[in-house]
Amino acid sequence: MGARVSIQTEDFDVAAEIAALRGGDAGVGAVCSFIGTVRDRNDGSAVSAMELEHYPGMTEKAIEQMIDEALRRFDLRGVRVIHRVGPLQLQDQIVLVAVTSSHRGESFQACEFLMDYLKTQAPFWKKESTPEGERWVDARVADDAALKRWGIESSNG
Repeated sequence: MGARVSIQTEDFDVAAEIAALRGGDAGVGAVCSFIGTVRDRNDGSAVSAMELEHYPGMTEKAIEQMIDEALRRFDLRGVRVIHRVGPLQLQDQIVLVAVTSSHRGESFQACEFLMDYLKTQAPFWKKESTPEGERWVDARVADDAALKRWGIESSNG
């Protein structure tokens, strides 16, 4: 399997990434993917663009550790996480989480588990452009609650 984690400014091709993740593995019976995109509203305000920042090295390591945890919890055959950084426009793809397994249940659960982690624990910082100006956005309480159902306490005190 190729790289499990990529942090990049450029867009990604979902079909190509899933084909590479499957990689001719005849044991794959299920592929589950999640694609997050830039939407035009957040917390009641219009959003015209966003910018994502990260700590190179630290971000990849944190996501690798959570992939390791997903592999311990679920019977997976492959995992791929791509997260974009830099300036992003409305409808741009931000994140891809894709997992393969023998059965759909494991794929669905692992994909949701990884996305819940990414929304709360991965070291990214998001700045949104709104009619009121630019603002930094914190992880939300609902995201922390989603992580807690997996038995993980958020560090977003």
